[in-house]
Amino acid sequence: MFGQSKIIVGLEIGTSKVCAVVGEVADDGNLSFLGVGTAPSRGSVRKGEIINTELAEQVIHMALADAEERANIEIGGVYLGVTGAHIKGYNNRGVHPIASLEREIDEDDIRKVVHNAQPQLSEDQNVLHTIRQHFGVDGQEGVESPVGRLASRLEVEVHVVCGQTTRIQNPVRVVKGLGIEVEDIAFNGRVSALAAVTPQLREQGVILIDLGAGTTEYAVYLNGSLRHSGVLGVGGEHVSNDIGVGLKLSHGRAEKLKLEYGSAIINPNVAGRTVNFSSDVGLDDKSVKVGHLHQIMNARLAELFRLIRSELMKEELLKRIHGGVMLTGGGALLKNIDKLITKETGLPVVIAEDPLSCVAIGTGK
Repeated sequence: MFGQSKIIVGLEIGTSKVCAVVGEVADDGNLSFLGVGTAPSRGSVRKGEIINTELAEQVIHMALADAEERANIEIGGVYLGVTGAHIKGYNNRGVHPIASLEREIDEDDIRKVVHNAQPQLSEDQNVLHTIRQHFGVDGQEGVESPVGRLASRLEVEVHVVCGQTTRIQNPVRVVKGLGIEVEDIAFNGRVSALAAVTPQLREQGVILIDLGAGTTEYAVYLNGSLRHSGVLGVGGEHVSNDIGVGLKLSHGRAEKLKLEYGSAIINPNVAGRTVNFSSDVGLDDKSVKVGHLHQIMNARLAELFRLIRSELMKEELLKRIHGGVMLTGGGALLKNIDKLITKETGLPVVIAEDPLSCVAIGTGK
């Protein structure tokens, strides 16, 4: 604590790197950033989930130590972002009868109806977020604040984000093993949306897509509230893997080729163009057709965005989105990625700026 201010630390354990962000919240609610610490994940994380606990402890410690040095503080607790293909979003409805027609709806009624809206999940599932969308009062839908109204029946629509309990607890246990408290946990896709999407766009309808290294998270806002969310276990690393396999290159070479010459759409102007580079030790020099590179990248990325489009069409949301797509994450800076998304969804795309420079090309979750 500094006076009336409060120190908050956000921690994200990503596929390519771990990132710790230190912020200071003043008594007036304003937030200022004090420092950002990062460390490469070094293979300890795959598709946003820890696969090597010992190595993950090391890189998390490195990122936190870096953040402490830059912010000149000692970190005792963090707010932990989580992801993974096990995380799902559901819409559900809750009903709560009001005992007397002469009694006004109060906050206790609100708590009860939201509780009744919780879906029936299996024992191995854990709720991360329950986000209210709108209320219904005696058949009147779209009520934003029912407190103080007379009614006999109160209803609520909610969006629930949940995941597999053990897979959520794994990163929590690793962080706590370092002597760091986990103040709370949050779904990375929702956090990204809250940071990048303006209230106006949430009203118009917007799709936030966070394209990281190992996962792609998406969150759909409409009429100011979260309507749909999910995670796909595909990201920039998979594009690099496809390039490596298709062109018979090492992962490092494939990543470099993706960043320097890659494109999410196939550019007919590069037909016949080749890229020549010296070989690894003991191998002949290599020549790669740029058009072939673009085909490989386009196939994987187009499939990814078609999966998201299919989900939104199933939920009858795509045609109701008027604010476009907000794209963030390391993969957001791949060449022509915005054009590909527009082609697949029919929506304009804005690349979200990263004021912390915490996400670099080819990195992310």
